[in-house]
Amino acid sequence: MHKLSTALGLPQHRFASIHVVGTNGKSSVTRMIAALLEAHGMRTGACVSPHATRWAERVLIGGEEIGEAAFATAVERAAQAAATVNRGLEPGEAVTQFELATAAAFVAFAAARVETAVVEAGLGGRLDATNTIPSRLTVLTSIGLDHTAWLGESELEIAAEKLAVLRDHTTLVLGRVSPEVASLAERTAAQRGAELIVAPEDPGAIELRAAGRFQRRNFALACAAAKAFLGDLDPTAVASVATTLTVPGRLEQVGDDPPAFIDVAHNPEGAAALAEGLTEIAAGRPVIACIAALADKDAGAMIGALAPVLSHVVCTELNAAALESRGLPGITSHSAAKLAEACREAGLSSEQVPDFGAAVRRGRKLAAEQAGGVLLVTGSHYALAPARAVLRLCEDGSDGPGL
Repeated sequence: MHKLSTALGLPQHRFASIHVVGTNGKSSVTRMIAALLEAHGMRTGACVSPHATRWAERVLIGGEEIGEAAFATAVERAAQAAATVNRGLEPGEAVTQFELATAAAFVAFAAARVETAVVEAGLGGRLDATNTIPSRLTVLTSIGLDHTAWLGESELEIAAEKLAVLRDHTTLVLGRVSPEVASLAERTAAQRGAELIVAPEDPGAIELRAAGRFQRRNFALACAAAKAFLGDLDPTAVASVATTLTVPGRLEQVGDDPPAFIDVAHNPEGAAALAEGLTEIAAGRPVIACIAALADKDAGAMIGALAPVLSHVVCTELNAAALESRGLPGITSHSAAKLAEACREAGLSSEQVPDFGAAVRRGRKLAAEQAGGVLLVTGSHYALAPARAVLRLCEDGSDGPGL
């Protein structure tokens, strides 16, 4: 990644940057910080991942997805540089898809003359492609046991990988973490001469459009980060962002009759936060969940965290060909039977519908048959786009094809 960005003329040095790392909440906090900076008059970019449908969704400028032509130009430049870099690498090594996409985002931000970019880490931090930005501020959103094969088997090991992005003499803004991780963050900040700011867990008397108590925590963290970066915040600008900002894939409502929500929670901590949010939204109404998850995820712990707020689960699977087209060759999802077994262990009633589109339609039908029933589709980022497609077809009066 260093070689690739050097070949491109170090575009990430042409704007200030904020690095957002953590297990859960990264995309929400990245979008929120960018919106807050923009509301204070700063031309801002944001880099988020993964995308639901188009690669361009990862690059936001002024809160909007980058234009098709600008994105194509940035990708072309990055691809040309990657070809040059690849010729000088050892046999078997090559610029990865994520590295190229990250470099293209930096090129796009430089071309758009953004003043500041808020950059979400992809995986971990220390060895992540995003860890080439000269960040002025780092945000650690949370720590949970996810991607343990790469990042470590304990919270402290994972936190160390993420905190490794902190630059000397900068600022670290800390979200909700365990006391042990907080102590590690304090030691890391002291070692690097960085200021440590612990964010509050609630933004106070602010109405938020984004649903869920976890989004209130995320917004409080984003406000703390924006204030540390800007020096002060305008309450009117903060309120404007709070009442207008939505976050795709986080308790995103896609349907009214019955109410249907999509959430990309894909680990136990994310599922627990989702359960907390569902308690508020469902307000005692029955919740029918349609769940699909990648095979490397702890499905049992995820379902266990959600079980207290669910009435029934439709267990399903993600399409292998669709996963491969998203750059995940060889990656599979848990079988519907495996998820059903986890439901039994959690004391939940369930059924198996392996075809994803059919499962979403089945869940919607069950929710509609219950008085005040609510549908939830969750378990993976990669369920987001097909779930939206099915639910929108249903809202339009069509059952739609199996996806």
